[in-house]
Amino acid sequence: MSPLLAAAPAPETPPHTGGLLLLLDGTAGLLTVAALGIVLLLVLIIKVRLQPFVALLAVSIAVGLSAGLSVTELFGTVQRSTSVSMIESGMGGILGHVAIIIGLGTMLGAILEVSGGAEALSTRLLNLFGEKRAPLAMGLTGLIFGVPVFFDVGIFVLAPIVYAAAKRSGKSILLYCMPLLAGLSMTHAFLPPHPGPVAAAGLFKVDLGWVILMGVVVGIPAVLAAWAYAAWIGKRLFVPVPQDMLEAADEAKAAVAEERAARRAAARSTTATATATGAGAGAGVGGKGPGPGSGSGADSAPVALADAPDEDPAEQPVPLGTVFLIIGTPLLLILAATFSSIALDPSTLRSVIEFFGHPFVALTIALLMAYYLLGTRRGWSRKSLETVSTSSLKPVGNILLVVGAGGVFGAVLKGSGIADALADTFNDVGLPVIVLAWLISVVLRVAQGSATVAIVTTAGIVVPLVEGQDLSQAHLALIIMAISAGSIFASHVNDGGFWIVAKYFGISERDTLKSWTVLETVLSVAGFAMAAALSVFI
Repeated sequence: MSPLLAAAPAPETPPHTGGLLLLLDGTAGLLTVAALGIVLLLVLIIKVRLQPFVALLAVSIAVGLSAGLSVTELFGTVQRSTSVSMIESGMGGILGHVAIIIGLGTMLGAILEVSGGAEALSTRLLNLFGEKRAPLAMGLTGLIFGVPVFFDVGIFVLAPIVYAAAKRSGKSILLYCMPLLAGLSMTHAFLPPHPGPVAAAGLFKVDLGWVILMGVVVGIPAVLAAWAYAAWIGKRLFVPVPQDMLEAADEAKAAVAEERAARRAAARSTTATATATGAGAGAGVGGKGPGPGSGSGADSAPVALADAPDEDPAEQPVPLGTVFLIIGTPLLLILAATFSSIALDPSTLRSVIEFFGHPFVALTIALLMAYYLLGTRRGWSRKSLETVSTSSLKPVGNILLVVGAGGVFGAVLKGSGIADALADTFNDVGLPVIVLAWLISVVLRVAQGSATVAIVTTAGIVVPLVEGQDLSQAHLALIIMAISAGSIFASHVNDGGFWIVAKYFGISERDTLKSWTVLETVLSVAGFAMAAALSVFI
């Protein structure tokens, strides 16, 4: 027998033949498992109201077992062995990249929020653009401040400014809140450090610099289209400022003013006491009668009181340049690192740029800048900085768990062979991957409401479709943009953002569908159209 014939490998048998594949063999069985898994996920989230993390984890296990994966492949073994748990590798693989970025970005946003950076930004833009262009100022505020803060946090912080602008003009609140919401939604969907694009970048293994660049290129035209719709609907649908929210904002401002007044009074009292003590000491030195010592002490009291500051540093407005510096620094550093790998040959300079431009380092630098410029230099104590940072991380746990469970789902799809079956089937359909990515994301978004769940689930399905196609980082970033665009399509009653918008701005459900839901759809379609058009040339 020829050595070549002897070395020829025997035909491999399918590695996974358990579960439903005992009934439906081959590609048909794998596609059936995938379809049933997605249906089960939607039922658990929509009907059963199961927490998305639990739903994704349960569906991942069910899909893995149905596709023939063994318990050892899914969970590993109790004893040490060479087998790798698919659940642990899927969870750890994505969170190792995402958790640090989201954590640092969240703390950065909290410092900017609590320090008054948002108020300083919006006030300056309103003064700059004037009354007639106040809606544009609101839109730019949402666009800029939306980079480091979550969507709902941006609404809570900036809503009182919207109330004031709408009350002053007497026009529909939609004219002011919709541009703001469009800016917040665009940054939330398309730009790091928000969890959706960061998670997708981790799954596709795309540098965040490309995601930032394509997010700006795709997101700006999309938000301009959304602003145009906001201007149109704001003039045709009148919604008054919600009186209860207006009163709450006024009460909050009054409470803050009262607290500041009490703080200034306490500072003046302390200064007066210290001055009186100094005067008494001077009188003792100069003798009982009036003399030079007594006179100098008496004269010093009014001077000290006059020099007492009316406001402490923490109460002074945040300089607009400081806000731009803190927000822009990590973005510029990450972009510089991304393009240094293209423009520069391997060298010490390139290594230094790539070090400072790594997302972990860039966001740490921005956070330390915020600690000093907005905290320490403005009179914050170390305890205050710690308290704000720690409290900001409380809502992040749910986001990280959902993202991690999405990574598990993707790992199960790939390890079971379902991903390859889906790739072959979608390739036979003939639609470009970027179109399929948007359509899948749209279906999942409309069905279950969560943008993050839509992104991580769609990414798990789409990643295998692009493997082996030798697509550039820029093209993969555009596919991420398509997925992100699909994840914000047609926000309606199963989306928490729908109810936040409706209740916080006093809009009826019917009018919220006409304004907010359509605004999100315009943003989604315009973003996808831009990404698809660019993908033809990149």
